[in-house]
Amino acid sequence: MLSVLRNRAYRRLFTAQVIALVGTGLATVALGLLAYDIAGPRAGSVLGTALAIKMVAYVAIAPAIGVVAHRIPRRALMAGSDLVRAGVALALPFVDQVWQVYVLIFALQAASAAFTPTFQAVIPDVLPEERDYTRALSLSRLAYDLESLFSPALAAALMTFMSYGLLFLGTVAGFLASAALVVSAVLPARAPQPERAGGAYAAATAGSRLFFRVPRLRALLCLDLAAAAASALVTVNTVVYVRDRLGRSGGDVAFALGAYGAGSMLVALLLPRLLDRVADRAVMLRGAALLTAVFAAVGVVTAAPGGAWRWPALLGAWAAFGAGCALVLTPTGRVIHRSAPPGERTAAFAAHFSLSHGAWLLTYPLAGWVGATAGLLAAVVVLGVTGLAAAVAAMRLWPARDAADAPPVPGGGRAVTARTGRPAAARRA
Repeated sequence: MLSVLRNRAYRRLFTAQVIALVGTGLATVALGLLAYDIAGPRAGSVLGTALAIKMVAYVAIAPAIGVVAHRIPRRALMAGSDLVRAGVALALPFVDQVWQVYVLIFALQAASAAFTPTFQAVIPDVLPEERDYTRALSLSRLAYDLESLFSPALAAALMTFMSYGLLFLGTVAGFLASAALVVSAVLPARAPQPERAGGAYAAATAGSRLFFRVPRLRALLCLDLAAAAASALVTVNTVVYVRDRLGRSGGDVAFALGAYGAGSMLVALLLPRLLDRVADRAVMLRGAALLTAVFAAVGVVTAAPGGAWRWPALLGAWAAFGAGCALVLTPTGRVIHRSAPPGERTAAFAAHFSLSHGAWLLTYPLAGWVGATAGLLAAVVVLGVTGLAAAVAAMRLWPARDAADAPPVPGGGRAVTARTGRPAAARRA
């Protein structure tokens, strides 16, 4: 997997991603403490609103990137986004009103909505061989999972000798370093952009229209919803399960979240070899099926009246949730890469960034509101049914004989063209 780091441009981009992720993790910890200082007991509602603002920014801003992305050099767009994020992080320690937090969070996440799809669209150009690109996707998944484990520990270590406000300076340094690395990377020439009629609206919706036009991309959105249902239950309700339902310590909350990350990382390590032999459709649909089965198991754990077995069962279920989400989400870039012509790739990744976060915008409130008003078992049932319906829809929407999901050919590639999705032999004929 690490062989792709021999590519100098990718190595710099991946390092930029990792540094920015660590900076974001430090900011997440510091933001929680800042919210408590400003709002006291209402800190939870402040953070909940900030999370909703984050998702709204992702859903609203990412499609607009398709309008301007082809007019701005990619390095400039990514580095400029990093500079905006650094400026916001620098301002956060000085706020003293809740509304100021909301404004800055929106600006921060809007910049992220510009950076991430552009970054995702660049990687296939830097690593044009599918085998290398698959390994890059797995590395990115590992980076996200490791950040979720490493950043809180680093923040705790740093706060033994500094105030939490100084953590924001770590975020600033991370984004500045990311910008410098992006600028230093030499990127391949951008593919020619297609001519579009209809002005800015057509440009902003081009990626979304591609998703609703191509069957495998419609299925991909359903799979995103299945993964979001599982992740929302873990993210929102882990603390309730551990502290309230099982009566365990606060440290066990981190342990349970670590089990989710461990399951995801294990699959990310194994997927490159698996995807050399098995089609994306089979891997992703089996991941969605695994999530559905785990929801049923979590329902049993939730309904059980007691017993010491529930704690290891919860850890196993959370690890399985992480594994299932990794099976669904890691190959996503490959599916988009094969489905979008090179000139439309940034718009396609921007549309996916927006539409997939729309799934989170639905499942986060479901996990929180249903769990708080009707109980954990009701939340498991609602999210489980949502995931099951999404998995069934994905199976029906994604053709079993999809040409772009043909069996692997020797060397790890596939006998299809990235632009059309038709078998290469048929195109040559």
